[in-house]
Amino acid sequence: MNEKLLEQGRKAREAARFLSTASTSLKNEALIAMARALKEGSDEILAANAVDMENGKKQGLTAALLDRLLLTQQRIEDMADGVESVASLPDPVGEVIKMWRRPNGLQVGRMRVPLGVVGIIYESRPNVTADAASLCLKTGNAIILRGGEEAINSNRVIARICAEAVKSCNIPPGAIQFVDSEDREVVVDLMRMSDYLDVLIPRGGPGLKKVVQDNASVPVIMTGMGNCHTYVDEFADLDMAVDITINAKTQRPSVCNATETLLVHEKIAAEFLPTAAAGLLERGVELRGCEKTRQILPEIKAAADEDWSTEYLDLILAIRVVDSIEEAMSHIHQYGTGHTEAIITRDYNNSRQFLAGVDAAAVFVNTSTRFTDGFQFGFGAEMGISTQKLHARGPMGLEELTTIKFIIYGNGQLRS
Repeated sequence: MNEKLLEQGRKAREAARFLSTASTSLKNEALIAMARALKEGSDEILAANAVDMENGKKQGLTAALLDRLLLTQQRIEDMADGVESVASLPDPVGEVIKMWRRPNGLQVGRMRVPLGVVGIIYESRPNVTADAASLCLKTGNAIILRGGEEAINSNRVIARICAEAVKSCNIPPGAIQFVDSEDREVVVDLMRMSDYLDVLIPRGGPGLKKVVQDNASVPVIMTGMGNCHTYVDEFADLDMAVDITINAKTQRPSVCNATETLLVHEKIAAEFLPTAAAGLLERGVELRGCEKTRQILPEIKAAADEDWSTEYLDLILAIRVVDSIEEAMSHIHQYGTGHTEAIITRDYNNSRQFLAGVDAAAVFVNTSTRFTDGFQFGFGAEMGISTQKLHARGPMGLEELTTIKFIIYGNGQLRS
């Protein structure tokens, strides 16, 4: 086990104990200091990001991955605004969710408390550094961050700026720590730090997911992995469906809530697909279709079997024509990753059938899959989008970074 990492674990555990009883006002003061420091340090952050971008281009990263990596002045402003928005949200720590009285007079309740020490391993997007740090601070958790190698310079600077801002508010330095190493063995060590980590949250692709599944000995909340679908029903408003499809694919194709497969009912395919395809092609989207789709759009590529299960994170869209809502739902059941699914329809019964029958963290009716996002849901930011079912599901905001403990009030009761 890496000794430096162990020391970080010890410091995180000490900081978590302090943070568990820290006042809301102190945590908010530290968050405001973080936001201010990020804005003031924007030139340093941009310089570090320029190095990462240059390295990424040399390594042959795709345009979509480079977009995930890129920071601009506006993105730094948004990052800082996100931290400020977390400060403005209600503090869940200490909230008594429910309280009841037993026949013997005992009062039993459930109270929200921090998880403790949170580890996060993430790829590409350096804004995750600030988002994760702010959410953990607000919920009284210490955090150990390990970003991807492609963004190490950006992450290093952002983490340092956040940590120094928090320390200036007299919060222990172990509250926010960054694993500044490109050694992959250190990552495996982090996954096995059961004496110090209470939970590990990986954000990344299938490769990271497999490494975590094979090596982690601490509890894990799996996030990311978005093979998302939009189904255009036979009763859809077609103008709305075109707009939503284009937005869901092109507004930011490099993120996990972008639509990767378009499912279209055969009764409206001939009318809908040419218009939708024109809008998508105009925006540079490569289309790949099933046999029925290519009868309507003969100029596009044929979809291969692997296209149905691929999270492109790029301007590529697979299209399949289906004969019923049941076939659309079966396709999603077979290929979906439990992230986000959407139906476009004016039929109430079909919308209810889709909402009830599709198993995903977020299921939408008549809107873009791009809305599965902590900020859009009013959480300020997110640790990630959980695609599993235990403890947390969907965008992980403040409440999802707490657990509960039972509190019991008595007045001398003895068990007989």
